[in-house]
Amino acid sequence: MSTVTVRTPDSGFESLEKRYESLSRIIPYLLLAIPLVPYALSQSPTAGAFGITAGIAAAAGAWVTWLVVLKPESTQRTWQKRVYYVGLLAFIAALTIRSGWFAFFTWIGFLHAWTYLTGVWRWIGCGIVGLFIGMAQSGGFHRPTASLVVIWVLLASVDMVLIGVFTLLGMKTEEQNRARKQMIADLAVANHRLEEMIAENTGLQAQLLTQAREAGAGDERQRMAREIHDTLAQGLTGIITQLEAAQQTGSEGERERRISNAKRLARDSLAEARRSVQALRPQALENSRLPEALADEVARWSATSGVAGEMETTGEARLLHPEIEVTLLRVAQEALANVAKHAGAARAGVTLSYMEDVVSLDVRDDGAGFTATASNGHLNGENPAAGGFGLIAMRQRVTRLAGQLEIESEPGAGTAVSASLPAIPIGEAK
Repeated sequence: MSTVTVRTPDSGFESLEKRYESLSRIIPYLLLAIPLVPYALSQSPTAGAFGITAGIAAAAGAWVTWLVVLKPESTQRTWQKRVYYVGLLAFIAALTIRSGWFAFFTWIGFLHAWTYLTGVWRWIGCGIVGLFIGMAQSGGFHRPTASLVVIWVLLASVDMVLIGVFTLLGMKTEEQNRARKQMIADLAVANHRLEEMIAENTGLQAQLLTQAREAGAGDERQRMAREIHDTLAQGLTGIITQLEAAQQTGSEGERERRISNAKRLARDSLAEARRSVQALRPQALENSRLPEALADEVARWSATSGVAGEMETTGEARLLHPEIEVTLLRVAQEALANVAKHAGAARAGVTLSYMEDVVSLDVRDDGAGFTATASNGHLNGENPAAGGFGLIAMRQRVTRLAGQLEIESEPGAGTAVSASLPAIPIGEAK
């Protein structure tokens, strides 16, 4: 299987993420260096005390460098992350006790708790960091008293709530961002596989044309043209519609449903194309009677197009000649495809009627309709090259079996397609 390289479009967030990652490597050192200035100005430490504090800050910077810079997160083991975080807490405690100004650096403890710890240890780490921030917020480290400890705990609780809420929101946003990226990547892979299927379908079309030249019969050429339209063209049209809808939707669930529909349509179209090459009956009629096959087709069409569909059978259903059943199924598929593509309908209905000598199929919708000539039910200006081949193929299928096809429509009043064929029982000659 070939390897697929997926390049997802840069929505702007990727660039921001890269800048944030670069900045996050520098921030700890800034938060270690900057507090030394207010520490020296406000607390007036001796040269020795300042040197000790600066040395602790430098050691903390080296500790951060060891795991955060020199060893990327993907190469770290669990015990290394825990050892790193325990050491980070030790430096946070030492610096906070030296000066409350290092609360700026202490804030890093929240971020690294969510990055390097898991489960309940994240909250334990955040709770310890919150105590030190509360200590800094209350004026720095002093000899603990009962009231002072209570103040530290209250401040730590408030900090924990605020930091926890914002951290969880950030994590949720990151998860959604990763899910969107994965969905886009999946869509790109689906497009790649669709291209492969189209290439295979192209080969099948070539095989069909070769068979037509060998047979040298006009009927065979017409049959193949109809089958290609009814399988490949309709299938690819549905696939393109589903993938375009998947790219435009903002809902992850809806996008996944559209991609699944496209995959299913591709598989079904490929299977039907192969059966057409071998001149077999459609898969829908292989193991089902015509009413059940039409009901299944309406249900699949409704799920894919989003248009409500209903199927009704009148009269006593019976087995008919395969050509009759295949023609009625193909007419129903083409009519429903036209409803989905052109009608803008909210509902569509299919009725299969068994009469004594005739079987008829009616497909109606409540869509926009169109102007049809009264004499033959054709679209005005119908042209195969402009997309009217489907109606021509329907008419050819029906008239070839001594049937009739009628199309009734007017703007704003929907469309009705009716096909009537002789009810030739199975086993009788056409």
